[in-house]
Amino acid sequence: MTQETTAVKQFMDLINSSATDPTRKAVTPATATKFLLARKFDIPRAVALYEQHEIIRKRESLYGFDPLTDPLRTELETGKFTILPGRDASGAAIALFTAHLHSPLTVTHKTTLQGVVYQLDAALKSPETQKAGLIFIYDMSTSKYSNFDYDLSQKILTLLKGGYPARLKKVLIVTAPLWFKAPFKILRLFVREKLRERVFTVSIPQLSLHIPRSSLPKNLGGTLEFDHSTWLLHCYKSMTNREDEILANIGQITTTLPTATDTILENNHQIDNTQTVTNTDTNTAQQTTTDYVNNTTNNIDHIGEDDSELAVGNHNNISELWAENPPSSASSGFSDDDSLAGADGDPKTIEQIVQMVKERGRHGLIKEYADIKARAPDGTFNHAKLRNNLAKNRYTDVLCYDHSRVILSQDNDDPTSDYINANFVDGYKQKNAYISTQGPLPKTAYDFWRMVWEQHCLVIVMTTRVMERGRVKCGQYWEPVEGNISEYGNYIVTTVSMETNEDYTVAELELKNLKTDETRNVSHWQFTSWPDYGVPASAMAMLNFLQRVREKQQIMVQSLGDLWAGHPRGPPIVVHCSAGIGRTGTFITLDICISRLEDVGTVDIKGTVEKIRSQRAYSIQMPDQYVFCHLALIEYALSRSLLKSADLSGFDDPDDDSE
Repeated sequence: MTQETTAVKQFMDLINSSATDPTRKAVTPATATKFLLARKFDIPRAVALYEQHEIIRKRESLYGFDPLTDPLRTELETGKFTILPGRDASGAAIALFTAHLHSPLTVTHKTTLQGVVYQLDAALKSPETQKAGLIFIYDMSTSKYSNFDYDLSQKILTLLKGGYPARLKKVLIVTAPLWFKAPFKILRLFVREKLRERVFTVSIPQLSLHIPRSSLPKNLGGTLEFDHSTWLLHCYKSMTNREDEILANIGQITTTLPTATDTILENNHQIDNTQTVTNTDTNTAQQTTTDYVNNTTNNIDHIGEDDSELAVGNHNNISELWAENPPSSASSGFSDDDSLAGADGDPKTIEQIVQMVKERGRHGLIKEYADIKARAPDGTFNHAKLRNNLAKNRYTDVLCYDHSRVILSQDNDDPTSDYINANFVDGYKQKNAYISTQGPLPKTAYDFWRMVWEQHCLVIVMTTRVMERGRVKCGQYWEPVEGNISEYGNYIVTTVSMETNEDYTVAELELKNLKTDETRNVSHWQFTSWPDYGVPASAMAMLNFLQRVREKQQIMVQSLGDLWAGHPRGPPIVVHCSAGIGRTGTFITLDICISRLEDVGTVDIKGTVEKIRSQRAYSIQMPDQYVFCHLALIEYALSRSLLKSADLSGFDDPDDDSE
């Protein structure tokens, strides 16, 4: 007897012997297997899941319903909840809830939940789904606040995460509106548990980082064509012939299957290649199931037709990698993540930092940086190298990682229009705290503002001048004169006010989307005191600038009120210089290290730089910038009385090993 068989027997014995409800039918091996698979054959956890499952179904009246009787029949026909015929790269089934089709005032929670459970039960009859799990897509695109039902969403997610025999691999919330306040409360439930890394808010273009385009419907950026009525027919046949006892309490359905089929056909789109079936025609039913499930799974290893030029022969590896380790560009930005603040690496107190800097000296830090720089980039640049995208890169040797790139919405159905040389970078306890990008070119200014709009950015940090040493370092993508207006495609940028300081200039901008007629405020901060060569002699100007940027971001987030429901620190801050790696990386490193120092009293400069470089290749471009980060942090600690003194005598002495 195998371990699995033994586990099934033990599970059945535990459940059947403890049953206090005389009407509950004994658990079968098929049901036992489903719950055990959902908990990786951990018997106590599987039993707890089963009991929770039974409690939820009884409490919400999820037994004894008839899918052919209103209001459930009408609810099913809306298509607001469905199981897509495709799968992700690991074989997980894909459940889709379309928010704009839901009207909380016209349907009860009970009816909606019955529709969800009815379809999930049918989906879970597949052994592949039992093993590979389930992905839940909550599509909020084109939805309004009136479509949202907090209590219902909470019930669905509670059912999926702790009361249903299917492993919930991830929750993808698509194009969450700015009013997404109540759903954030639901996300916080996941943040406090292991599932916090499985909840993502994504744009439609970012969905393809989680699910192959061939498995996504066209309205979600994919190529999949599917018929919900075909799926409903499959559900009915599945439920009619099922051996599972979980719905055994359902009364005898008096309507004959041909009548049911006629009813479904009458109220939905025409079903192609499907015959009317009798109760005994199980072969046809099985064939319909096979055809539906396999409809688009032949190419699940491919990212999508639009990416056919990418890394031929490597699709399987890419898909497998993304399936289990989705890139940060598709992360939620909602969780209080310890991504750069955990016990990993080599955290040091500020006193230990001073001691280390003194012992190693400038030459020692430069050697440490050289070791970091010598490592090959940990990622691919396939999208940056596509023919149509090459001209969008300011420098041919500073490209954009695929795994963390900011993905724009496609413009005019052009598959390469989703590219911009920009990467998400995690901050201190915050996913996607920054967008690290190059200085816009004249030809990419429209893409830049499109990115700012789509990512809801409030603050832009620019650490270069437009011209330095007689060379153009960045395009003039905003008007430097108060009251002036510039237009970039669908966006109008108006300079509302200007503030000029000794070390930086602040422009308050108004960004208008001509398509939606919506206007937002964006604050533009340009640091102008970085010398043409090297790094600043003192870090105080940069530190003061950084502090004011943080304060401005906080003020703008607070001004949004309930319109912003994401991380308390707000949406990503756009940071750029010319290439988007040197001064940009320096600014981000300092911001992360200062935030951590203020919070827990330790920092890991080396580890922070390594993490940033894993998301934006080549960040911290020069050894002097790496040294500057150390000295600036010490200067900050002295200015905030976190240090009484710092003796760095001998820091610039020649290395004993140098000639």
